[in-house]
Amino acid sequence: MNTNMHDDVESVLLTAEQISEITSKLGAVITEDYKNSKNLVLLCILKGSVVFYADLMRKIGVSCALEFMRVSSYKGAETTHQITVLLDTEKKDIAGKDIIIVEDIIDSGNTLSHLKNYIASKGAHSVKTCTLLDKPSRREVNLVPDYVGIEIPDEFVIGYGLDYNESYRNLPYIGILKREVYEK
Repeated sequence: MNTNMHDDVESVLLTAEQISEITSKLGAVITEDYKNSKNLVLLCILKGSVVFYADLMRKIGVSCALEFMRVSSYKGAETTHQITVLLDTEKKDIAGKDIIIVEDIIDSGNTLSHLKNYIASKGAHSVKTCTLLDKPSRREVNLVPDYVGIEIPDEFVIGYGLDYNESYRNLPYIGILKREVYEK
């Protein structure tokens, strides 16, 4: 990793302005879909989703509660296919509520598929999914997100909360990481 993290970016996939437009559109659709809901809960999947989550919630024009979970299914650049819940919600925070699980990126779909079932088992009224980035070419399970910002190619992306070994999350855009950085 270079001392200047921008040097590790092969190219910019989405600028900060493009990301803002995407979150505004998603916020408007969610606002319309939940205009009659009194029990909307946005569930942030930490850590990667936190930047998108913060921007998205401010663009939703209906009242909503905030919850957080932390799960892990990656080690470095590879998925492990084993989902570990590191921080959980309390059942009382989920039961009877309309839940939108907010993810930064959906890749294989394994983690989100597991989480949807897990949250439903806690008694949620409804469980939907929202992702900024979708890589359907990598999908391993039958999962179609309810709200998608944009489909992206099968590239290793960083920035705007997305990381490689806990680095690059603070880039203000989403970039493609140079292969030599993660294929060392």
